[in-house]
Amino acid sequence: MNVLSERRALVTGGSRGIGAAIVRRLATDGAKVAFTYAASRAPADQLRSEISEQGGTAVSIKADSADAEQVSAAVDEAVSQLGGLDILVNNAGIADLAGIEETSLADWRRTIEIDQTGVFLGMKAAAAALAASGHGSVINISSVFGTSGGFGTSPAYHAAKGAVRTLTKNIALHWAGRGVRVNSVHPGFIDTPILDPARGTSAEHAMTSLTPLGRLGQPAEIAAGVAYLASDDASFVTGLELYIDGGYVAR
Repeated sequence: MNVLSERRALVTGGSRGIGAAIVRRLATDGAKVAFTYAASRAPADQLRSEISEQGGTAVSIKADSADAEQVSAAVDEAVSQLGGLDILVNNAGIADLAGIEETSLADWRRTIEIDQTGVFLGMKAAAAALAASGHGSVINISSVFGTSGGFGTSPAYHAAKGAVRTLTKNIALHWAGRGVRVNSVHPGFIDTPILDPARGTSAEHAMTSLTPLGRLGQPAEIAAGVAYLASDDASFVTGLELYIDGGYVAR
């Protein structure tokens, strides 16, 4: 069902994991999709080819989401290649794992730069194109750890994702009169390659036992929420926190 037909989307960090699932879902729903990647080009090339073979349109752009000039250039390229921009998904992110005592200032700053400042840079760079769309939609990927204290570790990640949660509401109010909706998605524990080291360990058991539905989420389930928020079905939805977490924050 091409509910996003004629829409143009940019997904940051779109070559792997949740980002790649979002790119696939938006393309399946009819959108033309540009996505950024920061590291290896091979997964980006593979994803672009996959979408092209299925009759869709995908553009891959190398960009560091924490670099203002690269983010601005990525938005400009997406607009040029796709003919405009209707949907922005700020997905790029990294995690820190240590407690506050072991977290270096350099690690803190890098996590904040990508997970928090990257969202700010994406929205700032895309502001004019989204307003020109007439039905602009921004989806910022936060986390359940943007709302809860989690396990007491990963302070930079929690701080950044909490900031994304509030920043989303702030910009939703600021852009409401411009026809641009801004919402956040808060994934729980999602089954992506980043969890491979935890397979079969007590860490995996902790994640599933703390999730009322008793399993890890799938990237496609996050992508489904993003697709809803990007579509006209969510035309009266802005400033929302959408939790896709198997009930984690309901405890």
